[in-house]
Amino acid sequence: GSDSGGGGAGGASEEAAAEGMDSGGRNSSGAPNSTLSESQGSAILISFIYSVVCLVGLCGNSMVIYVILRYAKMKTATNIYILNLAIADELLMLSVPFLVTSTLLHHWPFGSLLCRLVLSVDAINMFTSIYCLTVLSVDRYIAVVHPIKAARYRRPTVAKMVNLGVWVLSILIILPIIIFSNTAANSDGTVACNMLMPEPTQRWLVVFVVYTFLMGFLLPVVAICLCYILIIAKMRMVALKAGWQQRKRSERKITLMVMMVVMVFVICWMPFYIVQLVNVFVEQDDATISQLSVILGYANSCAN
Repeated sequence: GSDSGGGGAGGASEEAAAEGMDSGGRNSSGAPNSTLSESQGSAILISFIYSVVCLVGLCGNSMVIYVILRYAKMKTATNIYILNLAIADELLMLSVPFLVTSTLLHHWPFGSLLCRLVLSVDAINMFTSIYCLTVLSVDRYIAVVHPIKAARYRRPTVAKMVNLGVWVLSILIILPIIIFSNTAANSDGTVACNMLMPEPTQRWLVVFVVYTFLMGFLLPVVAICLCYILIIAKMRMVALKAGWQQRKRSERKITLMVMMVVMVFVICWMPFYIVQLVNVFVEQDDATISQLSVILGYANSCAN
């Protein structure tokens, strides 16, 4: 409930909502000392992991952005999509210091406006990441399955327009987060930064978690899988043609790379969505497991 201790952004707006409108500390003001020290210990550990993920993510994504912008020959359609993914991941990392602070303090000290901004930026970049991967998979599909049409669609200009479309779509999809994110005072005087759902809270919560699961995970992953099924079918069909193997080796390498990135995304984000769905449907919430599932999602931004 909203008075079960200190607040905090909790890693992602979905978690802020799915944790019953309290995404920070779990120690109520009347908790025994052992519980408090245990809670503080896990907060320090979680903050340390967040910090490592943030540093690795910022360094790795900065290098990708630098290389693509620095070298003219790197500005292919595929690399422009990868650039967009790196920018989304980089921005996601910038919200981590706020999450670390609120986790350690069991309190949100940054005010209402920054609460809304951090949760919104967090969500926009989460959705942008998966949509960038979907676009990359469609790009691979066009390159491998329709090589003649590829010249028309796989141009840097088209890639830039598609990237813009991805950001606009992400902003539209996370409008509920922009609207409902706010700070709330807890009974012990601390402040929580959460999504404050309208009444009936539980029903809205279920709708919101299912909505984000469908739009931010299930539908994009189904579209991605469909692209790769068609790519593999095409590769098998033409593999025996003379000279094809040599000509298409680079395409196969790029396709394999994108497939690896997608697989890492699924491995990193699936536990997060499972935890959120269990939290709302079974109403069983373990704060540490929730936090760890969020960290795993953030770790995806390093892995990319």
